[in-house]
Amino acid sequence: MSNNINGGGRSRNAMSSVDFYRRVPKDLTEATTLGAAMSMVAIGIMSVLFLSETAAFARTRIATSITLDENTQPQLRLNFNITLLDLNCDYVSVDVWDALGTNRQNVTKNVEKWQLSEGGEVRLFSGRNREQREVRHEEHDRTLEQMHEEDGVHAVDLDDGNFKEWLAENEMAFVDMFAPWCVWCQRLAPTWEKFAQEVKKLEMPVGVGKVDCMANANLCRTEKVMAFPTLRWYHNSEAMSPDYKMDRTVQALTGFARRKLEMDEKFKEWEKKAVADGSADEAEREKKRQLFQQNRPEHPACQVSGHLMVNRVPGNFHIEAKSKNHNLNSAMTNLTHIVNHLSFGEPLDQQSRRTKRILKQVPEEHRQFNPMDGEFYLTKDFHQAYHHYIKVVSTHLNMGTSSANQMLTYQFLEQSQIVFYDVNNVPEARFSYDLSPMSVVVEKEGRKWYDYLTSLCAIIGGTFTTLGLIDAVLYKVFKPKKL
Repeated sequence: MSNNINGGGRSRNAMSSVDFYRRVPKDLTEATTLGAAMSMVAIGIMSVLFLSETAAFARTRIATSITLDENTQPQLRLNFNITLLDLNCDYVSVDVWDALGTNRQNVTKNVEKWQLSEGGEVRLFSGRNREQREVRHEEHDRTLEQMHEEDGVHAVDLDDGNFKEWLAENEMAFVDMFAPWCVWCQRLAPTWEKFAQEVKKLEMPVGVGKVDCMANANLCRTEKVMAFPTLRWYHNSEAMSPDYKMDRTVQALTGFARRKLEMDEKFKEWEKKAVADGSADEAEREKKRQLFQQNRPEHPACQVSGHLMVNRVPGNFHIEAKSKNHNLNSAMTNLTHIVNHLSFGEPLDQQSRRTKRILKQVPEEHRQFNPMDGEFYLTKDFHQAYHHYIKVVSTHLNMGTSSANQMLTYQFLEQSQIVFYDVNNVPEARFSYDLSPMSVVVEKEGRKWYDYLTSLCAIIGGTFTTLGLIDAVLYKVFKPKKL
């Protein structure tokens, strides 16, 4: 037969000479019990190793590496939501500075402020962080000293000794709490004296007084004076909120006092009628009193939130007490705050299926996107504030080869410490940041298919060969010897 398994012809004989798998006639082989046992052992070992290798091939692991950050974007988004527990929204200013020379004061774009209640709940939307309105001041042709010499003193000087007694003598009172070094107080002083003279001239039942907060620091601290000048209305010795913050002219001040008196007269008329009719209980009466007196108690707590576009260079953003129309009282500026949220980069959409799928595969130690969230930073003494130092590292999450399984995020580490200020400097809550030139790559790694096949071949061939050698040795040892 020319087509047998051994081939035919001279060319086929040459081909057969390189056969690695030559056949041994069956008549020349011998089956033994030892060989059968070794075969069963070989099958068991190969099965176990095969299953183990297949399981290892199916599993993936998370690997990290460090490389140079190749991000070429000139700016980075900074997201923040911070609650200031003892600072009114009127005085909150967000400023930005960086190493390139950027110095933005009172950033207004993409920044919102909310006034909070005593319970920490949002009470009033203070709107976008817009520029503060400059109040109008009145110009005078005489100094305060000249007014005193020519017309006498009309605004009563108050101190710790006579303040409460004077309030008790005046059902309605309007008080200017000032500091002699304050430029706004100096501009207001002649206007306030002229206003007191006008009140007396019009025979308005309003007491007009003034308190030097440098000479009476304890009194102003008790009254919680946070800025100079503070113009506060009192009714039956009780301070009415909010403080007066409109124009500082005689006409504006007189108009404000007249409106307060008119509203008080309206309340007394309503109260008299209600008592006569018996139509209002004490709770209703108190509610109406607050309404007519236009008393809206203010809790000095403000939540400021939004985002900033900052240059990718070392810099800081800080929150400080500032006003265009006041000089802040550094002794009463408390920057105790809660960081509700602070992160870098585009906000992660936690409800997105893509985000959930990627973050689910990332270990917790590589998810330091907002480690400051919920942290409380308390300052117990005056003239101090927390400064935060932040190191930002860009992190690439590669959980697959397609872009749908990849995400760019930013992790950061922070250290915080209390910084002490001079008596005349107003404290600020500062957040200093620095971007690392290195980038962390977190990726999911799995074995290649050819690596898997190579391992399977090694398992099968190695097990077969090793046990074959063992079988041959044992066969030689235990083979019956011929006599």
